[in-house]
Amino acid sequence: MITDNQKETARKNIKKAQQKWQEMTPRERAIAQPEGRKRAKPGTKGEGDYFRIVLRPKGEFTTFRYHDVGEKGHILRLAGKRSSGSWDTQVWLISKNDAHLEGDTLVADTEDARKLLETLGSKPKHVKGDVFEAKDRPNVPESEKPTEAQKRARVKNIKKAQQAHRARTTKKE
Repeated sequence: MITDNQKETARKNIKKAQQKWQEMTPRERAIAQPEGRKRAKPGTKGEGDYFRIVLRPKGEFTTFRYHDVGEKGHILRLAGKRSSGSWDTQVWLISKNDAHLEGDTLVADTEDARKLLETLGSKPKHVKGDVFEAKDRPNVPESEKPTEAQKRARVKNIKKAQQAHRARTTKKE
């Protein structure tokens, strides 16, 4: 059984703790928590709308900007700006409508998602929740350019331009 003295001491201790707690800043309160109480990083809970494929560490960049790639809301590119002023992709976000998980493997359900996963420099490796890690597409040295794909694209574009030119000139006559 609890004595009156114990009850009174418990009340005083609670009052002291409440007073101390109210005097703390929000940061001090968070640090005082035994587990540290910090915000969960994006994608780690697995409850979001996107799978996140991290290509480069966040610390390499100073500012960030999202870009919709293709249809709105399906594939997003998170671009980061370096202190040097150059921009690069930090993260790709693929909608859960466009891909799904099979075990620890990310499998594309749409053509756009399939193309993105193929262009990555490595197969996305599952980290936690909806977060994956991969390497960006390989950097081709200038000495090896133009590549075969670039040559094919150039020829295709020239033929397209020639056809458009012919179509315009035949309409005028």
